[in-house]
Amino acid sequence: MTPKPGSRAVGIAASDGPEYSQLCGAVVRADRGAEDFVFARCTTGGSDATAACRSLLDRLDRPDARWVLVAGIAPAWFNVIDLDAVSKAADRPVIAVAFEASDGLESALEEQFSGDALKRRLETYRALPPREQLVVGDTELWVRTVGIDTTEAADVLRTFWAEGSSRPEPLRVAKAAARAGRQQAERFGWAGDPAEESDDN
Repeated sequence: MTPKPGSRAVGIAASDGPEYSQLCGAVVRADRGAEDFVFARCTTGGSDATAACRSLLDRLDRPDARWVLVAGIAPAWFNVIDLDAVSKAADRPVIAVAFEASDGLESALEEQFSGDALKRRLETYRALPPREQLVVGDTELWVRTVGIDTTEAADVLRTFWAEGSSRPEPLRVAKAAARAGRQQAERFGWAGDPAEESDDN
């Protein structure tokens, strides 16, 4: 079923920095209106991105936003997101979107990590749903979906895709806000600590 013009989605995108990645969760309507923003951060090279995503969704508290769109699955230098955990916490479908072809992350993870750090990341990565190729407008992209099939996910992405844009509006808006938030934090200092912001345990 094609989403209606007044439908809402949460976009989650990150802007990576040397120590932290700034994440933004943005509620955006299918008619392109942005309604709500929250921020969290995760640690570069850490394993707290999933908790940061859950924190964004908890604090947004917007059950009317029927889908969660996530830009990629490994922000902050291989801080792999558990999409199933995010979908369960949100109690709604999750669509992870990538805009470049990839042979996968396993070899890169094996090059960069070892021991328990590698084991945790590989377990999370291997449990992810398969990557499916789509074309929306003139844009080729790849998606992983939880709680929604690929055909329905394509309809959702098309509904939230502004003409002439290179990505769905919830992700474009969230990315721009995350970048601005990171630049602000790097200039004036990060407040609190990642555990407080992203509820990572």
